[in-house]
Amino acid sequence: MTTGSVSPRRADTRRNHERILAVAAESLARSAELSFNAIAKQAEVGVGTVYRHFPTPEALILAVYQREVRHLVDVVPRLLAAHPPEVAFRVWTTDHLAHCMMTKRGLADALRVETSVRGELPASAYHAMVGAVSTLLKANADAGTVRDGLSPETVLRGLAGLLYLNPGEDWREQTAALTDLLWCGMGKKP
Repeated sequence: MTTGSVSPRRADTRRNHERILAVAAESLARSAELSFNAIAKQAEVGVGTVYRHFPTPEALILAVYQREVRHLVDVVPRLLAAHPPEVAFRVWTTDHLAHCMMTKRGLADALRVETSVRGELPASAYHAMVGAVSTLLKANADAGTVRDGLSPETVLRGLAGLLYLNPGEDWREQTAALTDLLWCGMGKKP
């Protein structure tokens, strides 16, 4: 084997891991309940494989949550490369953050149960989200669209209001209204 090559078994393990996470994410979009048997069947792996990767439902729920956070963080540089900073912030808020919240109700419910048992979510996920918001704020401050020195933690707390959106209503319009309100507060002071 040459340096840098990946054994077929490891590549297969990574594919299985990702398929399990993708199926679990779909399942958690509908309900907070997880069935390892159903996930194994949909992911086309044995139930033992699911348990090897995620020994408990809590481990699987947290892994799905961390996968979703990684997506929210990883998309920020691509949005900033494709759009002006203000548009990137708005697209991230609506098409990624709010959309994730609207389509992951079961995950949110499962996380509430999990955090009530274990205490809190991993700090790394929170710090990653603060970093994503910080990157968006810095790009906007550099462009002159928001004032310098905004606290990403405060902006993230403001965006937490998206948790109260109703997916059965016009959540995109409500997201735009919340974003506009935050934007006014983030603007340059006279």
